[in-house]
Amino acid sequence: MKARRHSPAVSAGIACSLAIAGAWLSFAPARADDTAASMGTPGTWQSHKYSFQFMGFTSTYSCDGLADKLRTLLLAAGARADVKSQPGACASGFGRPDKFARADLTFSTLAPAQGDAASDAKPVNGVWRPVAFTSHSPRSLRVGDCELVEQFRSQVLPMFTTRNIVSNTTCIPHQESGSTIDLRFEALAPVPAPKH
Repeated sequence: MKARRHSPAVSAGIACSLAIAGAWLSFAPARADDTAASMGTPGTWQSHKYSFQFMGFTSTYSCDGLADKLRTLLLAAGARADVKSQPGACASGFGRPDKFARADLTFSTLAPAQGDAASDAKPVNGVWRPVAFTSHSPRSLRVGDCELVEQFRSQVLPMFTTRNIVSNTTCIPHQESGSTIDLRFEALAPVPAPKH
């Protein structure tokens, strides 16, 4: 049996056709996946109110300073932009450190949509977004906020929809040296609006 030989032009044409077909096949599923990813996970906003009282040994906050830090943590963790973090009743007064600083929090977090959700709950497209709390991330976070991050993780973070939580935060009472802030997780957050 003799093997058939094609001219170089025919061989080049066949190779080009196969390359185009392969590129089209590999492109089509990726496009479908991109569409599914952009749709995200349907979710609804859940409202929360919480009175946060800081209890720590290393840092002391004024009530307004505590409220500012908590607002930063809430937004970084994926709370809706209309967060309200207001100073609680403090004996020391505005701007003065208070051993029992308080803040009143009102915020909304995204939760997976349930089949029996209220009809007036408007669904929102959500995505799993990585979040990391470390020294200077968010920018205003410092090592001295270590105990605040620990307390936030145990009391407030459970109100968020999270997964893959890794907490290697270590706080040494009465000193910043040796303390480490390292809290990482993924939070369900709304799909970012397209930039124009």
